[in-house]
Amino acid sequence: MEITEKQRYDFRREIERIAAYQGRGTELISLYVPGGKMISDVANYLREEQSQSSNIKSSSTRKNVQSAISSILSRLKGYKMLAPENGIVFFVGTVPKNGDQTTMVQHAIEPPEPVPTFLYRCDSSFYLDPLNSMIEVKDIYGLIVIDRKEATIGFLKGQSIQVAKNMHSQVPSKHRMGGQSSLRFERLIEIAANEYYKNVAEVCTNVFLNVKNMSGILVGGPGSTKDFFVKEGYLHYELQKKVIETFDTGYTDEYGLRELVEKARERLKDLAVMKQKLLIDRFLGEIRKPDNGLGAYGLNEVVGALNIGAISLLLISEGLKKMIREYTCGSCGNVMKLTRSEEDSTAPACNSCGSQTTLSGEKDLVDELFEKAEQMDTQVELISSESEEGKMLMTAFSGLGAILRYRTGA
Repeated sequence: MEITEKQRYDFRREIERIAAYQGRGTELISLYVPGGKMISDVANYLREEQSQSSNIKSSSTRKNVQSAISSILSRLKGYKMLAPENGIVFFVGTVPKNGDQTTMVQHAIEPPEPVPTFLYRCDSSFYLDPLNSMIEVKDIYGLIVIDRKEATIGFLKGQSIQVAKNMHSQVPSKHRMGGQSSLRFERLIEIAANEYYKNVAEVCTNVFLNVKNMSGILVGGPGSTKDFFVKEGYLHYELQKKVIETFDTGYTDEYGLRELVEKARERLKDLAVMKQKLLIDRFLGEIRKPDNGLGAYGLNEVVGALNIGAISLLLISEGLKKMIREYTCGSCGNVMKLTRSEEDSTAPACNSCGSQTTLSGEKDLVDELFEKAEQMDTQVELISSESEEGKMLMTAFSGLGAILRYRTGA
């Protein structure tokens, strides 16, 4: 079953938090259990590891490893005979807290895709490669822009355009010679062009051929060179089959790749980068109107409109890493709710009596927005922070934009 945008967001955020942990020694345990594996077999394996850990020389490392294994064994009791369908992954270990203090962190994740194999690893950081691969962009397109002077080869991965290789040819320019010299020079030009096309095709083979999940190849450039390059079969036959279409572009450098993606808008309209660009264009179109049309942006305005059900479409940057934190005053009992950046851990003074407050609860702002949007039947789209549109949403509009059902003020 395909996971929702919110589930993918939560999964990505949890991986980011786990990746930030660093142990003082090889005492952070990563345990990958495939779906359908007998829980009793996993428990027996861990007991054996716990027995072996008694040989660890460092008393603190030995104690922390054994405590982590005991914690996982305790958690396994909550499962029946077999691991869940997609398996389960445990990340447990002791990490530094403040000064010489330490704390145990414990995460159990049921991933959106099947765990490929049983794996136990004890290291100074948690092993996340198998999970990272689950949130990688699945749709990848090859990009080629080419003329007789230059070629640039790259990828469109989700919302990100990446340059793999830029090449310049040694094909001579046109000349004004006449007679036999002219014919001889023309032949030399065509020979040089042929070698150049072969070199470009060889680079394409090296760059594209072994890329998994590549959905297709887009080819662009000025004039007829791009069509000649494709039709004459210079590309490897496996790549030739993946060519979707050729497009006219004015450039053959990195900008040409971006122009190519723009020109292919209609063919790739279902691809996330195109979908997100169209959404941002729609949003920008509204705020350019007098009185911002039906556009809204910024935390206070968007949250206010969302709370009264005035938003039709909510755009959230994936770079919006903010928390809604609740602080309680120990003197007067006053409770304050503030939206803070994830890194800001300072407790504010009470706005009632001025005494120091303590953190009493927190929630991810994006999770809160998703929940409120569901209640108000509001469509939510996460905008990648890697795309130019996503960067603009984050920097110019504080990571939040909305298209309203109706204006909320004068």
